[in-house]
Amino acid sequence: MPITTRLLRTLDALRPAPVASAHCDGPCGVYDPASARIAAEAVVSMTKKLLDIDMSAEGAHNTYIRFVAIKEEQAELTKRELNILWHDYFKPEHLEQYPDLHTTFWNAAKQASACKTSVSLDAANELMSQIEAIHNMFWASKGRDVPWYTAS
Repeated sequence: MPITTRLLRTLDALRPAPVASAHCDGPCGVYDPASARIAAEAVVSMTKKLLDIDMSAEGAHNTYIRFVAIKEEQAELTKRELNILWHDYFKPEHLEQYPDLHTTFWNAAKQASACKTSVSLDAANELMSQIEAIHNMFWASKGRDVPWYTAS
């Protein structure tokens, strides 16, 4: 093995490079608010299920804990998907078209956090409303009218 290879391996072992992650390592241009909508729909679904649990039933406590974990995981995923759109897709020129863009995204991320800390159908439905507003901004910025989809 050449000395440069050994040297680089030794340096890497002593001081490894930090791990980096991103939606895409290149400018793929593939963005869609549908991924945030799907995660938020799971938050709504799990909230409904949590509210319907009969806590006196056998195994209800375990089921409740599992459903809370899923709801929180999906709310966190919603925030991640929103952040990808906000930070990677939207550019300064979009602020001219949507002056409330930053506030809209900030409020939606805060609402996803609120869904993690409560079992409130009102909070979950509000998250869906905020994502719908983002959906409309996103598709309008592309010059397309894509109807809002809600699961039945």
